[in-house]
Amino acid sequence: MTTTIALVDDDRNILTSVAIALEAEGFRVRSFSDGAEALRALAERPADLVVLDIKMPRMDGMEVLTRLRRDSQVPVIFLTSKDEEIDEVLGLKMGADDYITKPFSQRLLIERIRAILRRRQAAADHEPDAGQIMVRGDLTLDPSRHACSWKGHDVKLTVTEFLILETLAQRPGHVKSRDQLMDAAYDDNVYVDDRTIDSHIKRLRKKLRAVDPDFSEIETLYGIGYRYKDSRGG
Repeated sequence: MTTTIALVDDDRNILTSVAIALEAEGFRVRSFSDGAEALRALAERPADLVVLDIKMPRMDGMEVLTRLRRDSQVPVIFLTSKDEEIDEVLGLKMGADDYITKPFSQRLLIERIRAILRRRQAAADHEPDAGQIMVRGDLTLDPSRHACSWKGHDVKLTVTEFLILETLAQRPGHVKSRDQLMDAAYDDNVYVDDRTIDSHIKRLRKKLRAVDPDFSEIETLYGIGYRYKDSRGG
């Protein structure tokens, strides 16, 4: 089945050039120059991944992502300008999977899209098997369904968030550096900086604390990395 990419950007030159590049790679592309229009269309026919510009008139990318995340965990890549560093971080905190700074290489965008889709497909390809379900105290992770729960409450995670949490929870008490978390969540040919991982961790904590304000299992070791608390001793 052909993978569908939704492009949302008010710059029609970007929409046209990126759509041509993606279609040449075998993707089906749906283009939108308005955030509200994109939301209506995606509610009726979801896409497999959304490439979303932050700065748009009427409804900006932040608002589009906020509304999209109410009902969907579709992977989202933000397009930002060089002077939008704060927006990049905020976008990741709100649930974007990745971001690319304009002007950008179309080849880089295609690599990022393929990396996220591969991670999502890898999770979907797992055969349902109770042996694959990971239980760490009150945390349950089911890779076959891309499902996470804490104390019986479902927690909706993006692909990147799930992979980071899964990596931390695999070995409670063991520290994972940011580089190790990058390797787990991104392909080798995709570069992300430390701030990207930190933003995903903050988003993870926020989602888990939404169902349990006392959640504190993800620990920060400043200058080193993160670890999932080993509760066996106490």
